[in-house]
Amino acid sequence: MSTLHADAVRVLKEWDAPDAQQERLRLGYLDHLAAHPDGMWKACGDGHITASALVVDPSSGRVLLTLHKKLKMWLQMGGHCEPDDASLAATAFREATEESGIAGLTSLSSAPVALDRHHTPCAWHLDVQYAVLAPPGAVEAISEESLDLKWYGYERVGDVADDSVQRLLARTRVVLGI
Repeated sequence: MSTLHADAVRVLKEWDAPDAQQERLRLGYLDHLAAHPDGMWKACGDGHITASALVVDPSSGRVLLTLHKKLKMWLQMGGHCEPDDASLAATAFREATEESGIAGLTSLSSAPVALDRHHTPCAWHLDVQYAVLAPPGAVEAISEESLDLKWYGYERVGDVADDSVQRLLARTRVVLGI
């Protein structure tokens, strides 16, 4: 078992799910990891753990979304775990930094904000979702994984993003107390 696999199990065991649906996902993720020693990696055809992070600028009441190159959807930053990632939180932070191009991001918490299970062209993603804080006035830079990056006020996210992003934003706002 990899160190990242052990971290994922620890994180999911310690996380207090905010509702019954999130608890079902949490238990399902733990079952997946127990059944799949390779469940952290893209090569696991039955699905794999991924990590993402919503980039939030609370000082201006906005979030940064990426127009995903392959999925053609406005989403939070995120992706596959890599062998050099020390933890799920580190995976989410790496992805947020790489995909946003923003220097100076800070983690909101080492604990996840939410979980979301969704099907992608490669397999089921069992996404562990975090939030990171952008410094005031942060300037983004489009990566090769994005068609576009754009800041949206909290109230506008529902105009462009699906329910999973809206739920992540709602949970992030609860955690932030805003």
